[in-house]
Amino acid sequence: MGRFVIVVYKPKLGKDEQLLGLVARHWRALQAQGLVTERAPYAMKAADGSVVEVFEWRSKQAIDQAHHNPAVLALWAEFEAVCEYRLLSALAEAQQIFAEFEPLEL
Repeated sequence: MGRFVIVVYKPKLGKDEQLLGLVARHWRALQAQGLVTERAPYAMKAADGSVVEVFEWRSKQAIDQAHHNPAVLALWAEFEAVCEYRLLSALAEAQQIFAEFEPLEL
């Protein structure tokens, strides 16, 4: 059974475009490793510039496999160089009943 995740990336100073490029590659890299479902991901921008990504892992086991997959770990290292991971609850939008975000094209 699939597992939806919501991830928040706060770009480091001057790294906005690099982050967007990584988010655009992320799901395809996970898909190439057989770790996500065919369901297309969503990416959104919060008012503070954070990027919110929503996608579906193939299973809990796929999540575990990703944490040992060299290709995925290399991509995640690139993420760490350009952003910080944040809690969804830290976003102002998450404090609203209907959280609204600016859509991003992947």
